[in-house]
Amino acid sequence: MANIKPLEDRVLVKPIENETKTASGIYLPESAKEKPVRGKVVAVGPGKRLENGKRAEMSVRIGATVVYGKYAGSEVELKGEKHLILKESELLGVLEG
Repeated sequence: MANIKPLEDRVLVKPIENETKTASGIYLPESAKEKPVRGKVVAVGPGKRLENGKRAEMSVRIGATVVYGKYAGSEVELKGEKHLILKESELLGVLEG
């Protein structure tokens, strides 16, 4: 399976799955889990091309943990694992710490 290199201002994110067990020890069935809204940045594109021909610098880096909308991006499968390709503008924030 080939690697994916995002184009322009796109970001490849590996979703971080939500916990399958509650704080009180109850296991949640698959149907009760919500879609992940956090993920780890795996790859970033070179940035959006500006009118002057230069590229805008990307605000996220590989390895950053990001938050995105529940239905944002396009899902792709890479090496048997689900990933999302999102535009940088679809990212809601970067988790720090």
